[in-house]
Amino acid sequence: MIRVILPGQLRTLAGAEREVQLEVSAPTQRAVLDALEERYPMLLGTIRDRVTGRRRPLVRFYALEEDYSDEEPDAPLPEEVASGKEPFLIIGAMSGGSTPSPPGRAGEGRTGTPDA
Repeated sequence: MIRVILPGQLRTLAGAEREVQLEVSAPTQRAVLDALEERYPMLLGTIRDRVTGRRRPLVRFYALEEDYSDEEPDAPLPEEVASGKEPFLIIGAMSGGSTPSPPGRAGEGRTGTPDA
């Protein structure tokens, strides 16, 4: 049994608790995500692309406080995760924004006059 911690937005979409427990065929990312999407079909396409199976850019995977996001999908997860002792975390990463514009309209400096 593998424990999976879901971010708030995926919990809401799936109608799931913060932590779900999944029976998997093998202790790999692919097997965990397959089992998760089978139980919660509304998550199809939210964590990984439906066609390529690749992780979405703003989704990260963690185990034992280490980033597993770029590991091969069929690489084994750590024994502590495979045994259910530690959870596998799915995190919705935050994207950076731009620096706020100063007061005034776009293209104007702080004084409200057009930038030169």
